[in-house]
Amino acid sequence: MTSTHPGTRRVWLSPDAHQRLRTELAGLVAAGAAPVHDGTGADEERDAVPRRQREERIREIRELLNVAVVGQDPPDDGVAELGMVLTVRYDDTGDVETFLLGLRAVEHGDVEVYSPDSPLGAALTGARPGDQRTYRAPNGNTIRVTLLDAVPHGHHRAAGAS
Repeated sequence: MTSTHPGTRRVWLSPDAHQRLRTELAGLVAAGAAPVHDGTGADEERDAVPRRQREERIREIRELLNVAVVGQDPPDDGVAELGMVLTVRYDDTGDVETFLLGLRAVEHGDVEVYSPDSPLGAALTGARPGDQRTYRAPNGNTIRVTLLDAVPHGHHRAAGAS
């Protein structure tokens, strides 16, 4: 993960993902500004959980937008980090998988997204091509993977278009 200040986690967003988040935020803020009441107090009780969920999502989106780097890729240095499309080989089976190391709260549409906080994402963060890593799957099995490639999301998309 790259940062501009110690402890600051940067999030690389495409312009499309950035706009989707801004649109979602505007809709959530507008929905919270127009409560409907029937005068019985039931609305307030019924809407308490959705209101808290909406407020949490608003906070989450604002945090993402505050640390977002829009329209720029992370450095093309081969290091597995947020914003990179990783290709891995599962060493026990030989299966190969390609996915974006990113935030699931942001839709990327063209590729599967694994969080850097997931067991696989955490194991691979900081890896370079050729590095082997192990992680514990939710079922308790230990899985060994080899990082084959790590390219910025924008480079992956450009290669897929040609």
